[in-house]
Amino acid sequence: MAQWIEIEENGLYLTIEVSDEQDVRLLHFGVSPHSAELAGWDEKIKRMFRLSEVHISGGNQIPGLWLELEVMGIHCKLADKLPDEWFFMRHGRRVIDHSRYQLDFRNPQVAAYADTIMDRLVQTYGVGYIKMDYNINAGVGTETGADSFGDGLLEHNRAYLAWLDRIFERYPELVIENCGSGGMRLDYAVLSRYSIQSSSDQTDYRKNGIIAAASASLVTPEQCAVWSYPLREGDVEEVVFNMVNSLLLRVNQSGHLAEISAPRLALVKEAIAYYKTIRHYIPQSLPIWPLGLPRFAHSWMSYGLCNKEVVLLAVWRLDSEEDTITLPIEALAGSEADVRLAYPSGGSIECTWYPVTGSLSVKLPERYTARIFEIRFSHAGAGTQCFRRV
Repeated sequence: MAQWIEIEENGLYLTIEVSDEQDVRLLHFGVSPHSAELAGWDEKIKRMFRLSEVHISGGNQIPGLWLELEVMGIHCKLADKLPDEWFFMRHGRRVIDHSRYQLDFRNPQVAAYADTIMDRLVQTYGVGYIKMDYNINAGVGTETGADSFGDGLLEHNRAYLAWLDRIFERYPELVIENCGSGGMRLDYAVLSRYSIQSSSDQTDYRKNGIIAAASASLVTPEQCAVWSYPLREGDVEEVVFNMVNSLLLRVNQSGHLAEISAPRLALVKEAIAYYKTIRHYIPQSLPIWPLGLPRFAHSWMSYGLCNKEVVLLAVWRLDSEEDTITLPIEALAGSEADVRLAYPSGGSIECTWYPVTGSLSVKLPERYTARIFEIRFSHAGAGTQCFRRV
């Protein structure tokens, strides 16, 4: 069985997987500089950071970096040397939020500065994946060279998008995730360019499940990345809940994987293996919510993906006194189908499909538990009814 190992050395954090055949895969590689010094790494740190020197074998692994490019820390020495025209300005002062200045991409020098960073990351460090973060709220805009604050903000946004277009022209294979402070900045002006959207930075898996289950109402499921955070101290149901949160969207695996028990780690590995068998369905499917869009006050919730072959259905029991729920999928009324518990594969959960009404009855004996079910139709193409009627 493969082992996952965490390593910390010289301020760098790595998680690697070592198989029985001693094949090594890099799962995570990163640093965490202080936010107020953003953009101010000295040469010592840069020398430590040589992704191209990290040997990555197996699985077509791509080196990635967590980046916050649109801001500059207020204690960054470079910021003291730059003119105010580089930054958002209001009432004659630089806009500050969370110890950061907002860079103004209308300024060609700012765009050129960002170009040099991207060129260095891709060409020198071998970065192929960027998690683009944005952890401030710069407010209503900037006054420099604008008729109003809002005019300055709009033109900055357009300039930033134009800069992104140029980046993708130079590096068409580069994958950029829109982290946006964990889903706090989310729109399709950006997502028509970025491949992936982070849904939330929420680390309470119970709350994150509610966010995840509703996310496909705003973001295409294949773009929506959901963190799975297995805790150091937890049980098997906590791991399953975490994994179910992300399996019908896009898995962003994290958590203290090197420190959890073997049975819990096995559930993570099972989930990832299962995800690889269903992920091709995600962009082909229509999202459904048999119980309606989830809310924090709800005691049960369900989110699924329906396509011509199968319905993949996630079911969560939250703080409900009832252990059984009926999930109506009216568009599938009259459809004969077979139902199976898809994840986790171990154990037994009572579930029954009622073809006349097109509904699924599920029993989850414990509070705050979750499961993935597969509903496969007896007649090919029965799932097309989802597209006609849901």
